[in-house]
Amino acid sequence: MTKSILLVEDNESDELLTIRAFKKSNNANEVVVVRDGAEALDYLFRRGAYSTLEAALPTVMLLDLNLPKVSGLDVLRAVRADERTKMLPVVVLTGSREDEDIVRSYSLGANAYVRKPVNFTEFMKATETLGLFWLLLNETAMGRTGSNTP
Repeated sequence: MTKSILLVEDNESDELLTIRAFKKSNNANEVVVVRDGAEALDYLFRRGAYSTLEAALPTVMLLDLNLPKVSGLDVLRAVRADERTKMLPVVVLTGSREDEDIVRSYSLGANAYVRKPVNFTEFMKATETLGLFWLLLNETAMGRTGSNTP
């Protein structure tokens, strides 16, 4: 089974930094990038431009909170409310340092909350750790309790 990462990120610099960090840490998994919350939901639920996509759901979603169209928290709420995606591991990867965002993310079912480090070296370490844990070590329930395709 191919493992992929869904990166939901509207900031092009953060997107490039995340992809660069994954490459530098020798993470060869596919990274699918969507730039807003509406596109993330279309990708996950195979709507609109993604309606003909047959690939399995990503292994993990890295979700920014401050997104155009649909907020990251609303994406998380929709993911957890749907049978097809409720078990998808979601890591909130954001620059927000607000305690309220942390509490709301976990109350809506986030699996982890990671603040984006400002320093590239720290970001590299965080990204390498995320990839190692979520793609290599973590055992997901996706596909074990039913289909992992929408």
